[in-house]
Amino acid sequence: MIKVTTTELDGVLVIEPDVFCDHRGKYIELYNEQLYNDNGITIKFIQDDISVSKKNVLRGIHGDRQTWKLITCLQGKFFFVVVNCDEESAHFGKWQSFILSEDNRQQILVPPLYGNAHVALSDKVIFHYKQSTYYNRERQFTYAWNDERFNISWPVDNPIFSKRDSL
Repeated sequence: MIKVTTTELDGVLVIEPDVFCDHRGKYIELYNEQLYNDNGITIKFIQDDISVSKKNVLRGIHGDRQTWKLITCLQGKFFFVVVNCDEESAHFGKWQSFILSEDNRQQILVPPLYGNAHVALSDKVIFHYKQSTYYNRERQFTYAWNDERFNISWPVDNPIFSKRDSL
């Protein structure tokens, strides 16, 4: 069973999988094609990726014109942002943030033409994402994490980021 909720951004969904808990710990089914199809999510995912970050590492804002992404926090807690990066859209620059963690187990479905970024809030974060296309850096767009057009309110003062994410 999964619960699917719409967001303020067109096409962006919050997905909450069932979590089974007992005296041994937790069991979570991260993805079940049939359950997703039954909830109207018929995207075919073909690649899974993981990034591991330490506290205050900020990654993104990246995306492309073709790829759907399903984002999950496997360990820790991060502040996750989705930004409309379609420069032809009346909603260009509109963004929404989410807190994803190993405790809430929420997933975010990010459509093409949306960028996503995250900053690690815990000592260690394991960020998992499924993609509907194979990774191709050449077709990606990148915006600086502090692009003034977006005016994102990041919850850290001095993030750690790559050269790519500061351009």
